[in-house]
Amino acid sequence: MKPVAVASPTAAQAIPLHANGMRIGLLGGSFNPPHAAHRAISLFALKRLKLDRVWWLLSPGNPLKSHSGLHALAERAQAARDVAEDPRIDISCLEAVIGTRYTVDTITHLRRRVSGVRFVWIMGADNLAQFHRWKDWRRIAAEVPIAVIDRPPQSFRALAAPAAQALARYRLPENQAARLPDQRAPAWVFLTGMKLEMSSTGLRNPDGSWRINKQHS
Repeated sequence: MKPVAVASPTAAQAIPLHANGMRIGLLGGSFNPPHAAHRAISLFALKRLKLDRVWWLLSPGNPLKSHSGLHALAERAQAARDVAEDPRIDISCLEAVIGTRYTVDTITHLRRRVSGVRFVWIMGADNLAQFHRWKDWRRIAAEVPIAVIDRPPQSFRALAAPAAQALARYRLPENQAARLPDQRAPAWVFLTGMKLEMSSTGLRNPDGSWRINKQHS
């Protein structure tokens, strides 16, 4: 018996369900492995930014990181679904479908295809510290508001980094975080108060295998 061919998803199918006017957070990354902090960050952003949903955008591979030990995308996607466990969190492999590894391309695609949604890019303070190394980072900042989640002890390094300094005048006070999705980019906010500290790197063995496949916050 011949195996049944499974059609690859189209770009439209790789975009989670949405509606015009929704406030949606975008959390990108390798998710290798996904873990409780990803979920906690998402729930934190949902509450503080008054979002309707958060989309986890699983990268085929981060251009700034080694791909050694990177698990298959399908495996990471299933693990992400297991960890997320919240109807407001959607898992998407859009970047693999449209053939990019760069955030700027992903955001450009979404802004064209889903123009009625109010997107916010979510990143940890560790990513803000190296944001100036991302491809076309100024264009990213000009396309979508950005929410930076504090990750001690990265706070000082992140806020002193070139991107934070360049965008300083567009920073909203933290007590106005709920306004961020409605702001015209560039706009960003630095959110404090996230206590759970965990990283995917810390959950990988030297051979690239995962120490755990699922954790709850």
